[in-house]
Amino acid sequence: MLFAYKVKDPAGKLLEGEVEAQDEKAASAKLRAQRFTVLSIEKTKAKKKKKGKVSSKEIVIFSRQLSTLVSSGVPIVQGLSILESQAETPAFASVIANIRTDIEGGLSISEAMKKHPKVFSELYVSMIKAGETGGILDTILERLSSYLESSEALKAKVKSAMMYPAVVGGVAAAITVFLIIFVIPIFKGIFASFGAELPFLTRIVIGASDFVRGNIIYILIVLGGTFYGAKKYLQSEKGRRKFDEVSLNLPVFGILLKKVAIAKFSRTLGTLIKSGVPILQGLETVAKTAGNKIIEEAIMKSRDSIKEGGRLAEPLKKSNLFPQMVVQMIGVGEETGSLDTMLIKIADFYDQEVDTAVKGLTSMIEPLIMVFMGLVIGFIVIAMFMPMFELGDLASKAN
Repeated sequence: MLFAYKVKDPAGKLLEGEVEAQDEKAASAKLRAQRFTVLSIEKTKAKKKKKGKVSSKEIVIFSRQLSTLVSSGVPIVQGLSILESQAETPAFASVIANIRTDIEGGLSISEAMKKHPKVFSELYVSMIKAGETGGILDTILERLSSYLESSEALKAKVKSAMMYPAVVGGVAAAITVFLIIFVIPIFKGIFASFGAELPFLTRIVIGASDFVRGNIIYILIVLGGTFYGAKKYLQSEKGRRKFDEVSLNLPVFGILLKKVAIAKFSRTLGTLIKSGVPILQGLETVAKTAGNKIIEEAIMKSRDSIKEGGRLAEPLKKSNLFPQMVVQMIGVGEETGSLDTMLIKIADFYDQEVDTAVKGLTSMIEPLIMVFMGLVIGFIVIAMFMPMFELGDLASKAN
């Protein structure tokens, strides 16, 4: 049951909120255990969770603000109340309110956050738990904030690399479809009045236009079915693994994806170890958040190696996914007992590598897309104007 309360804290400040308990007596006991003076308490209806997606940006801001509040000595419940009122979306405000209520009801911060897996990842909860256990929650929140900010920056770099070709390719496809469906039929009517045989290229383009216009419904059904089938296949274990394997072996994008994976692996594991999370638990968490089945399998093999008394570097080397330099640095980190520091250095280096790769990829893709657009649209335009050129030649010869 949920109870609304009014209390005074040890400093005499009036506070209001809600607490979950079996009955009114238990609710009062929980509040008094926190050194509050209970002024009033009454049963209230549980608030419905507001639906909506919480963005990663909101999580970053929340972590940074909570870190600042906790390090300033503000009690966690009071800090959550402040952040609830400042939340950008009702969905996130509802999540914060539920966490605050659970903490007031006796749950730890990590246990309260664990009840919202769509908002707080396993990695996030693991670090918060380590901070609670070690009594360094403010330090952990600071590291979490830095980690999330670095992860968001890395994600933004990759998105920027993919966005340009996607937009330009979409525009090129839209222009091509428009020409085929709406423009070419007009030229076809004009050419029919000439009564002459059309050039081979023109006949190909007109034939393609007639086929698309005459079978547009079937084409859309086939495309929709293909998209649905591909989506279902990728959702399967086998399909996801095959897609991840192929993506890592792509000529240009594969190199970028490997660098992103190494940067993410290094920063995540380094942050977890530095925060006091046991390495076996850390590797399991990193594997689950890797985002690639092939990378995940390599990390889990490393975990099994450590569990059996081996080292982290050896199975990573055998996977052929991690460059020699990375394996050597991890090996040195294990030998010297500074694995967390070495992993963070690797992450910083590969963040720069990703930045360089993204710039190189963008500068390379841009002219290729322009050439492709020119070839496709140019082919259609030339095919449509060839009959006019031939008619002009015939007219000049007749004169």
